[in-house]
Amino acid sequence: MEKMKIYNPATNQLIKEIKMDTDESVKQKIQSSHEAFLNWQEVDAHQRAELLGKWFELIDEHKEELAKLITEENGKTYKEALGEVAYANSYIKWYQEEAKRLYGRTIPANASNKKIITDKFPVGVVGAITPWNFPAAMIARKMAPAIAAGCATVCKPANETPLTTIRMVELAHEAGIPKDVIQVVIISGKKAGQLFTENPLIKKITFTGSTAVGKSLIKGSADSVKNVTMELGGLAPVIVHKDADISLAVKQTIATKFRNAGQTCISANRIYVHEDIESEYIKQLIEEVHNLNVGNGMDEQVDMGPLINQQAVDKVLEHIEDAKSHGGELSRTIDEIKLGGNFVAPIVIHNANLDMKVMHEETFGPIAAVMTYKDLDDVIQIANDTEFGLAAYYFTNDYRTGFYLYNKLEYGIIGWNDGGPSAAHAPFGGFKESGYGREGGIEGIEPYLETKYLSIGNM
Repeated sequence: MEKMKIYNPATNQLIKEIKMDTDESVKQKIQSSHEAFLNWQEVDAHQRAELLGKWFELIDEHKEELAKLITEENGKTYKEALGEVAYANSYIKWYQEEAKRLYGRTIPANASNKKIITDKFPVGVVGAITPWNFPAAMIARKMAPAIAAGCATVCKPANETPLTTIRMVELAHEAGIPKDVIQVVIISGKKAGQLFTENPLIKKITFTGSTAVGKSLIKGSADSVKNVTMELGGLAPVIVHKDADISLAVKQTIATKFRNAGQTCISANRIYVHEDIESEYIKQLIEEVHNLNVGNGMDEQVDMGPLINQQAVDKVLEHIEDAKSHGGELSRTIDEIKLGGNFVAPIVIHNANLDMKVMHEETFGPIAAVMTYKDLDDVIQIANDTEFGLAAYYFTNDYRTGFYLYNKLEYGIIGWNDGGPSAAHAPFGGFKESGYGREGGIEGIEPYLETKYLSIGNM
């Protein structure tokens, strides 16, 4: 049987080899999930909530173990990994409560002898495909609402980081959630997409990852009209207006830009600073960025871990070289950036312009490219001039400017003086080619439900 090798990006050492599923074993797991769903959908909401609560407690008890796994297979710092476990668990806690709030309603009838009522029913078996950058949070954000709704789930974690997902699912089973209700398949992403979209027993697909792969899954799902939720690529702009608190803007820019070494879908990708405050903002940003300590995430003194692999390193270096060739001023030399292995030093690129790749492509790395602007409407137009619309950030202390930007920016997630807008009780998702559907909040459970209405006549 073929095996998948998991490597530590900080050391490039082999962590573990795990058996891969065959096409037939994936089909069998989907079949057993369907059979489990027929029973699970009959389990009352309070019992489902109780089991989610036990899963929450077990994750909390094993948070250090899970954080260590995340750091080993993903590379992010242990402190950051602990934060991810807590963030993941907040989704389980939220949907534990939402399971008991899947209300139907009574609708005024169109005739005196009729009555109309509606109810919510689980959609069925869910195929979930999750990314490597948040191996705990992404499974929780998809599986918790699915289980709360009464669905069964088959999860395909990223090839780079399956160990966290496997352990999370083991804890779910230990909590009492039936084994066939939540399962893991270890298989290539391409194969998972094919098997999930082609199988008629899969009623919903939820995916977090690139726009290109998302489009492929949408096309594959069309033949059987599957319910899909897509959280796809981003190209987040940051606008720092002339009346901003510069120190706060710098601090929050770093929070959104360099978390997980810049490898998040809502990371700041392009920064636009008003010309009146450019010099002070750049000065403070470079100082803070150069103070970030890079190294193995298990070291308590480290602020930023490695990139996930050599391919990610190559893309970052390519974007830096491209920016330099188009007139960008680097806060560090390219030799200073290369730290060996999958480690790169964070960098600020001053004097950025629209000819640079970093201003049009999602870097997924620790580059802060800064361009200046003069007119607010001009920078809004530039910020919106992309096929992506996931997250955007801006800094201003004028409420009129703040709400103007909120209304004009074409993004699903907006941070106003806030570099960390994600929360379990808020709807996460984007506009345009950043996907559709929302995860989190009351909106996050709706995609796992069907609405059925009953019209009673001759009363």
